[in-house]
Amino acid sequence: MESPQRRYRTDWSEHHCERVATRRHFLILGGTAALSTLLPQTAAAAPAAQPYASYWHPSTLLNWNPSTDPDARYNRSTVPLAKRVVPARRANAHAHAGEARVQALVAYAPTSGNPAQGSLDVNYYATNYWQYIDELVFWGGSASEGLILAPNPTVTDAAHRNGVRVIGNVFLPPTVYGGQLQWVRDLVQRNGDRFPVADKMIQVARHHGFDGWFLNQETSGGDAALAEQMRDFVTYLKASGLRIIWYDAMTKSGSVSWQNALTAQNQMFFERSDEMFLNFWWSANGLNNSAALAKQLGRDPYDLAAGVDVESSGYNTNVGWSSVFPEGKPHTVSLGFYRPEWTFKSSSSVADFYARDNRFWVGPNGDPSNTVSVASWKGIAHYVTELTPITTLPFVTNFNTGHGRKFAVGGQVLSTSPWNNLSLQDVLPTWRWTVEGRGLTPSLDFDNPYDGGTSLKLTGDVTAAADLRLFAANLKLSAASRLELVFHSVVAGPSRLQVVLRFGGAPITIPVGQSKGSGWQRVTVPLTGHAGKELTEIGLRVLPSGPFTVYVGRLGVHDSAPQPVQSPSNVKIEQVSQTNATTAAVRLTWTHAATPPRQYRVYRRNSDGTRTFLGGTPNDAYFVPAVAKAAGETVTLEVLSVSEAFAASAPVVVALT
Repeated sequence: MESPQRRYRTDWSEHHCERVATRRHFLILGGTAALSTLLPQTAAAAPAAQPYASYWHPSTLLNWNPSTDPDARYNRSTVPLAKRVVPARRANAHAHAGEARVQALVAYAPTSGNPAQGSLDVNYYATNYWQYIDELVFWGGSASEGLILAPNPTVTDAAHRNGVRVIGNVFLPPTVYGGQLQWVRDLVQRNGDRFPVADKMIQVARHHGFDGWFLNQETSGGDAALAEQMRDFVTYLKASGLRIIWYDAMTKSGSVSWQNALTAQNQMFFERSDEMFLNFWWSANGLNNSAALAKQLGRDPYDLAAGVDVESSGYNTNVGWSSVFPEGKPHTVSLGFYRPEWTFKSSSSVADFYARDNRFWVGPNGDPSNTVSVASWKGIAHYVTELTPITTLPFVTNFNTGHGRKFAVGGQVLSTSPWNNLSLQDVLPTWRWTVEGRGLTPSLDFDNPYDGGTSLKLTGDVTAAADLRLFAANLKLSAASRLELVFHSVVAGPSRLQVVLRFGGAPITIPVGQSKGSGWQRVTVPLTGHAGKELTEIGLRVLPSGPFTVYVGRLGVHDSAPQPVQSPSNVKIEQVSQTNATTAAVRLTWTHAATPPRQYRVYRRNSDGTRTFLGGTPNDAYFVPAVAKAAGETVTLEVLSVSEAFAASAPVVVALT
């Protein structure tokens, strides 16, 4: 039978001129019935050992205990939230810093059957324009599956590495879509001065390692007493230190009435939350009044986010940009995108996804420094200044986007299986793409990775030096600091490639020497002469060269020579599931190394002495979805630590029988 979500979706397409449809369109997508066919559908075929992302109804959450949940250990994020700063040399003079923030409400997969640690599929919404996002809400939930969703650890790991907070979701649906008022009462039930479900939500967030909760209460039938109970619930939840975002739906009377603004009807919830997401029907006057009321309440108007529904049309959506970002004036409020993964689910290929994602965040010119266009959608870079998390040494990137068609380690392809795992994503270029000069075309390449699934590819025909701005940074160098570059030029001879560094003023260039024309080359250059300086920008320069192709596999700045790292200990096989005659799935656990590494990597040691890459995580538990294993065969698995500079420890060996 066709779901009500799907039926409504058709109705919305046919009657999009009715504004009520826009409001309803927001609520129904708590259920995830209409995700793109590109999303990996692995649940049906997955072995019993597969851990999934967590979700509950209020009553089932009360029974949750991480010590008895077999998936709990696999659902933990361990990457701390990075500090971010405004670049010393911003890309776009039109964009504002320190004003409007950007929320992104993203559904990565169906509520149920969502693999906790990635899957064997390159087709995935690999979020990688984190520099324009302040908070990511892990969207989802449905009446039939669950209402309270904890984010995948992979999403939280990637977001935190980029300085972005991650928020779990509570979806209390309208009764027409299966919502029950009893679920609202279950959520806000009290036990003396405590809220038992809130206590469990706090426990979940702290155990799983994310930052707060988005509360979307759209079940009708409530009264003022229930609204007051909800207000106290929000107050209690926020007192834990978690970040709480309220959605503009329930009012102080207990009814569900979308205000599309901050008003006397919903301000009691805003006052007790950190932020509020305003429904989509806002107007310029309504946003101005909302900002004024927020200030009267002693609150920052940027704690209000004007909701923009891009789920159906992406950058073709009609948005009242001047109401949120008036020309020549401070921003009015913040911006909240509902379902920006449209760039993925509307795409026809991975390349198409990256083209659409670039246009969404950067604009039709594909350059955050040049957003002047007759198009109404000029990209978020036109309004909001990018931020960088590169504030501590070492900084090393392999330009790994967190998914790929193969996986390489140190220039050797050690797996030819497609994959996605955002826990392994590197910090990607701050500016995509800003080229100062002509003839240079940069891109992220899936065919020739150095470490991970992608590398940086430079092609073109440069007749005068062209500079590629890559990373904004705020790095204090020491006498031991050094630069690392790994590259592969397809032509032998002078590489024509230089690294460009800025220390707040004019750039300095560092040549990288001769190209041998085959294989990857590693270059390290001492930065002793810049000790005590603050490195603010890292880029590349291509000298006049005629037609060329160069791959850059690694770029980094170290505070010392890469040091050996400690191996994990107590590696154990927790569970094995023989999925067919030649493949097994495995749950592995271990004890963290004394100094937490960037990640752990799992390999299969083959009979000829080579390795096959099986996966990785910063966590102390990992699910390997597929190990080549004939019935009765003993397979050797290896687990090792990888430092922030990608130095690997000695492996710990365990036998899979």
